[in-house]
Amino acid sequence: MSEYRDQPGFVHFERGEITQLLTLYAMRVASGEWRDYAIDVRPDGAVFSVFRHAFERPLYTVTKSASGPRGSTWSIARSDRIVSRFACLAGVLAALNRAPRPLAP
Repeated sequence: MSEYRDQPGFVHFERGEITQLLTLYAMRVASGEWRDYAIDVRPDGAVFSVFRHAFERPLYTVTKSASGPRGSTWSIARSDRIVSRFACLAGVLAALNRAPRPLAP
């Protein structure tokens, strides 16, 4: 990660952003929908992924992309396809709260 941190435009999650993402994650874990998560730092942005099972592909991937003239861009991907883009984290959280929930086993 240190090789990215030294580059101009390094994108990372702020403490408040991680707190909000983990709060949503905890609620979904408590309901049995999500079971694992991962945080990655890539050259193109910071990524928060949630999994139903740790050995599967992520259900959702939230990416905070490099800041532009209007600030950071947020996106949600499912099955490696971007399904939504937002200008702020609040839009991402609202979209994930509206996302369909799996049927109970």
